[in-house]
Amino acid sequence: MSDKAQSSIAAYLNALADDELILGHRDSEWCGHAPILEEDIAFANIALDEIGHARLWLELAAKALGEDPARYPDQATFLRAPADFRNLQMVEMPNGDWAFSMLRQYHFDSFELARLDALSEVTLTGIPEVARKIIPEEQYHLRHTHAWVTRLAQGTDESARRMQDALNTLWPYIPQMAVPLPGEADVDGLPATPEIYTAWEKYIRSALSEIGLKAPKSSTFKEDRTHHTDHFKPLIDTMQEVARLEPEGNW
Repeated sequence: MSDKAQSSIAAYLNALADDELILGHRDSEWCGHAPILEEDIAFANIALDEIGHARLWLELAAKALGEDPARYPDQATFLRAPADFRNLQMVEMPNGDWAFSMLRQYHFDSFELARLDALSEVTLTGIPEVARKIIPEEQYHLRHTHAWVTRLAQGTDESARRMQDALNTLWPYIPQMAVPLPGEADVDGLPATPEIYTAWEKYIRSALSEIGLKAPKSSTFKEDRTHHTDHFKPLIDTMQEVARLEPEGNW
C-alpha cells in the first residue's frame, strides 16, 4: 500500500479515536456526580471503555504511520493542538443534565455500532479485528443508555420534558455524523459514512418515536471535522494539563 494510502488510513483512524477519546473525557466528568452510586460506577466504566477504544484505533494508526504503537496514543492524546483533533462537535459539548448526556451517548453508541458492523467486514489489515473487539462493549453501552433514555422519556412530566429539550439541543449536531471522515475517500474498501448515516437516521427516528420523543426535522450540517465549538479548547486544556508538565513522560 502506498504511503499516501497509509497516511489516509491513519487520518481515518485518528478521527475514529478522537470521537471516542473526547466523549470518554466528557463521560468521565460525571464521576462522583451521577444520579445514583450504581450509575456513577457504570458510567465511569463506559468512559474508560471509550478511552480504551480510542487507544486501539490510535495504536492501529501508529502502525500505518510507522510510529511506535506504545507511545503514539499518548502523544496524539496529550501533545496535539486543539486544531488537530477531528472529533464530532456533539461529543465536545458540555454534559448539561443527565438527560442530555444519556441522549448523546445513545445516539453515538447506536451510530457507532452501525459503523463498526461495516468496519468488521472490510479487508484492510487490523481494522476488522479492532471493530470486532469493540462491538460487544458498544452493544452493552447501547443497552445501558437505551434503558436510561426510555426510563426518562416515559417517566414523569419533568423527565420527559428534559429529554425532549435535550433532543432539541442535540439534534442540530447530529447531521455532522453523515460527513465523511478524513481519508475516507482516498482508501478503497472503507464504508461510506453518508450511506451508514442514511440507514441509521431512519432507525433512530423510529426508535425515538417508539420511546415517545420527537426528532426535529433534518438539517444540513455544513461544517467538517476541522471545526470545533468554543467548548473544545477548555476541554483540551484540562485533558492535557498534567501530561504537558512532562511531555517526554509515558502517560
